[in-house]
Amino acid sequence: MLALVTGASRGIGEKCAERLAKDGYTVLVHYHQSSDAAKQLADRIGGIPVQADLGDFHQIDRMTEEIQRSFGTVDLLVNNAGIALNGLFQDIPDAEAIRLFAVDVGGVMHTAKRLLPAMLRAHSGCIVNIASVWGECGASCEVHYSAAKAAVIGFTKALAQEVGPSGIRVNCVSPGVIDTEMNRMHGPDTMQMLAAETPLGTIGRPEDIAEAVAFLASDRAKFITGQILPVNGGFYI
Repeated sequence: MLALVTGASRGIGEKCAERLAKDGYTVLVHYHQSSDAAKQLADRIGGIPVQADLGDFHQIDRMTEEIQRSFGTVDLLVNNAGIALNGLFQDIPDAEAIRLFAVDVGGVMHTAKRLLPAMLRAHSGCIVNIASVWGECGASCEVHYSAAKAAVIGFTKALAQEVGPSGIRVNCVSPGVIDTEMNRMHGPDTMQMLAAETPLGTIGRPEDIAEAVAFLASDRAKFITGQILPVNGGFYI
C-alpha cells in the first residue's frame, strides 16, 4: 500500500507518516523546503521523500507524475500541508492571501486531481483532508485561513459524492487546537487560554490527529465517506 502525506516533515504530517507506516503503508514523505527533516523521517519509517511547492501547480504535476511513474498508484492521499496567516483581515497583504489560498486550497485540490485518475481506474482509493476547527466556526484574525479550511471542508463533501460510485472514499479531519509549531506562534499565554476554553482542559497532540487519519484510512471506516471528523477536545461542538 502506498500513501502520500503532504507537509510530512514536521507536526501533524510527521505523526501521520509515522502512524501509517506502522499500518504497513509505504509512505511518500512530502516536503517543500525541509529536506533534511523529511529525509530523516523517511529513513526512520522506511519511506520515500518527495518535494514540491504545493502552491505551484506545475510542481504538483511534476511530483505526481514522478510518483506514479516510479511507484504506481497512490492508495491513500493525506492532504495535510498548509500555511496560516494571523492578523486583521484588512491588514493582510494581498500577495500573502493569494499564497495561502494557493497552498491550502489549490494544493489540496490539484494534488487530488492528479492522483484521482489512477484511483478511478482501480475503483479504490482513499483521500483524507486536514481542515481545521476554524474552518467550521471561523476565527478572528485568521479570516483567510478560516475561509481556506472551510473550502477544504466543502471540497471534501462534494468530491465524496462525485467519486463514491467509483469506490473512492473522501473524508476530512478537523483538528482543534493542537501543539504544533504553527500554533505556537500564538505564544504560551494564548495557548493556555485556548486549553482552558477546551472542555477536556488541554490542547491536542499531533498524534491525536494521526490516529484519526489512520482510522479513516482503514477498513474500519469502509462505510464512511464525505464526513468531517472533529478532533478538538470539545472546543467546538
